[in-house]
Amino acid sequence: MTSDSPSPDEPSSAWRPETLAVTVGRPAPEVDAPLNTPVTFASTYVGSADTTDGSLGYGRYGNPTWLALEEGIGALEGGRALAFSSGMAAAHAVLELVPAGSTVVLPFNCYLGVAAAIDLRGARDGWTVRKVDVAGTEAVLAAAEGADLVWIESPTNPMIEVADLPALGAALAGRTRLVVDNTFATPLLQQPLSSGADIVLHAVTKAIAGHSDALLGALVVRESDDATFRALEAVRRSHGATPGTMEAYLALRGLRTLPLRLAQAQANAGVLAERLAGHPNVRRVRYPGLAEDPGHARAARTMSGFGSLISVDLADAAAADAFVAATRLWVFATSLGGVESMLERRRRWAGELLTVPEGLVRLSVGIEHVEDLWADLAQALDSIS
Repeated sequence: MTSDSPSPDEPSSAWRPETLAVTVGRPAPEVDAPLNTPVTFASTYVGSADTTDGSLGYGRYGNPTWLALEEGIGALEGGRALAFSSGMAAAHAVLELVPAGSTVVLPFNCYLGVAAAIDLRGARDGWTVRKVDVAGTEAVLAAAEGADLVWIESPTNPMIEVADLPALGAALAGRTRLVVDNTFATPLLQQPLSSGADIVLHAVTKAIAGHSDALLGALVVRESDDATFRALEAVRRSHGATPGTMEAYLALRGLRTLPLRLAQAQANAGVLAERLAGHPNVRRVRYPGLAEDPGHARAARTMSGFGSLISVDLADAAAADAFVAATRLWVFATSLGGVESMLERRRRWAGELLTVPEGLVRLSVGIEHVEDLWADLAQALDSIS
């Protein structure tokens, strides 16, 4: 055992993420008891006249399977997690905490569902919405003056821009609530709470669950921030945005292998990004692992890896559509973070932000053999010459 290795007797907080992913969210070991937290299908629980006994109360208030997943995500993020029925349900729970007349800062480029939700709520509740380039730290801080909420994605979807989270967190501490969507990076590549964020959001559907079979979201707050945790929990209860029990079980099972899956997918992405950058039919590769990428130095400084998402700019929408249609191994789908490699032209969606180029294709790199992935991309790119 090396000198910097935690002792087996140390608390789990000293364990590395790869160990936490495997160990957290399990029941106490007992002879002949299940090793994994079982799926608990229950809408109703037996009650108690003692209101201090910590009982679950009702199926909309809690479930042992959700709690196990929340323990796992919270441990990896270094905070306290709440699971929701989807990433958008989690996003709306945050927006419920923003009063009428507030000022909200939002990236120019972010997930289209969040952008639409904030625009809709802003129009209804009289919010002032200031949109910024998350890569411009000074511009974000200027927009944050007097703001009630700063919403950051990093890297952004689908433009793969990188924010300086430590700088933003340090500058905004005590001034405004900072929310960070950490779906792309996952808790393994960055932990925004440690950089000063107040709330971290995950579309658990994506990399955490990792198998394209469970729709879930999560929010994570600091262990000490009980007020925000209780407020978000109250929104989940009142709006009924509770996760499905089977989905929570699947997501926790997916979380167990997140370090392995991410390591393979990220290694594949690095190779593919380099090769894509050299193809004559690719106008631009957006991936912070490339030395020439605008976010490279910042990602290298603030993250522990460059992730598994790549976006490429092709000549136009027709070229991008032809490229996507010509692939055989890559799956044409609108999700990301799964074991399978997926791609799509993002502007095919009517609601996609106009800042996204028509010819941009987002690639979610999976865990297949990198040479098979490249062979499929290369033949598809060659076919549009």
